[in-house]
Amino acid sequence: MSFLWLTMFSALRILRRNPLRAGLTMLGIVIGIGAVVAMVSLGQGATASVQAEIASLGTNVLIVIPGATTVGGVRGGLGSISTLTVDDADDIEKKVAGVETVLYGTRSVLQVIRENKNWSTVVFGTTPVFPEVRNWPIAEGNFFTQSDLDAAAKVALVGRTVAQNLFEPGEDVVGSEIRIRNVSLRIIGVLASKGQSVTGQDQDDFVVLPFSTAERKVFGTKFLGTVGIILVATHTQQDIPAAVDDIKELLRTRHRLHQAEEDDFTIRTMEDIAKTMAGTSRTMMLMLMSIASISLIVGGIGIMNILLVSVTERTREIGLRMAVGAKRRHILLQFLIEAIIMTVIGGLLGVAAGIGGARLLTAMVGWPAIISPQAVAAAFLFSIAVGIFFGLYPANKASKLNPIEALRYE
Repeated sequence: MSFLWLTMFSALRILRRNPLRAGLTMLGIVIGIGAVVAMVSLGQGATASVQAEIASLGTNVLIVIPGATTVGGVRGGLGSISTLTVDDADDIEKKVAGVETVLYGTRSVLQVIRENKNWSTVVFGTTPVFPEVRNWPIAEGNFFTQSDLDAAAKVALVGRTVAQNLFEPGEDVVGSEIRIRNVSLRIIGVLASKGQSVTGQDQDDFVVLPFSTAERKVFGTKFLGTVGIILVATHTQQDIPAAVDDIKELLRTRHRLHQAEEDDFTIRTMEDIAKTMAGTSRTMMLMLMSIASISLIVGGIGIMNILLVSVTERTREIGLRMAVGAKRRHILLQFLIEAIIMTVIGGLLGVAAGIGGARLLTAMVGWPAIISPQAVAAAFLFSIAVGIFFGLYPANKASKLNPIEALRYE
C-alpha cells in the first residue's frame, strides 16, 4: 500500500513539472465528460417535462384532429381542411361507450388590443368543459358558462403572458375590456400559469373565448360548426382502445367514407404522443452523447501521446530506477497511475462543468434539466476507463525498456 501512495505522489509531482501541458492534455476529457453529463441531464429533464405535460392533459384523453385529404387530385397535410364538426363531437359524446366528456374548439393567431397596447397571441374558441378536460385551473375570476356559449357572449379569459403584456402590474385584469378584430370582449378570468411546453411554446400566451363567440363574431368562419380539434376524455385509461375503435367507426359513417377511402381525421392518444416525444428526445440525446464521446476519445489519444513523449523524455530515469531494483510492474504502474490521475482530474472538472452548464441553460433559456447521480457516476467511471485504456500502451512500452540501453539513452 505504501508503494501505491508513493507512486501516486510521484505521479502528481511529475505532472506539476509542466502544468500547462497536463492541463491541455486533460481538456479533451473535461469537454467530453462535461458534454455527456449536460446532455444526459437535459435529456432526462425533457423526458420528465413530456411526462408532466402528458399527465396534465390526462392519461385518459384522446385527440381527434382533421386528417390528410385529397381534393381534385391534390393531397393536403393533416388539418389542411376542416373535416370535423360540432355535430361530430356531440355524436361522440352521446353514442360512444366509455366517454365521459368531449371538448371541441378552433384556434387562430390574432392581435389583441387594450387601450394603447396590443399583443399577438393564440385565440382559442372552446366550450365550458375546457378547464376540466385540460386540467387548467382559473387563477382569477371564473370560466364562462353554457349560457355564455349559447348566447355567444362577448367574454374572454387570458393567460398570464397576455395579462402581463396588456396590463401594468397592479391593474385589475378581470372586468377590463379587450378588442379582437374590433370586437369588444370583457375579461372574466385569468388562467393559471402553465409555463413552457416541451416544444418551447409559451402555454400562457393564450386567450380563450366561447366557441360560438369565436366563430360567429371574431374569426369570421366561412363554414359555421367546423372545429379544429376534439378532445375526448374517457372514464378510465382502459376505456381508450375501445373508444378509439368506436370513434373511428362513427366518424367514418358520419363522413360517408367508402371502405377503400382513407380516414379524413386522425386519432391520437396521450400514450402515442408520449412515446413519440420521448423517442425523439432519446434519439437527440443519444446523438449528442455520441458527438460528446468523440471528445473523450480525442482526450484519451492526447493522454497517450503525452505519455509516449514522457517515456522518451524520462528514458534515462526509467533505466536508473530499473538499475536500482525497480521491477517491470513498478514502471508499468507508475505511468498507468499518471494516466489515471489525469483522467480523474479531467473527469471531476468535466462533471462540474456539465452540471454547471446544464443549470446555466436552465436559468438562461428555461430548458429543464435533471442531474442524475447515476449518469454522473457512469461518466466519471468512463473517464477512468479511458485513462486505463489509453495509458496502458505507453506504460507497457516504458516497462519493457532495457535498463542498460535506457541508461545510455541521450
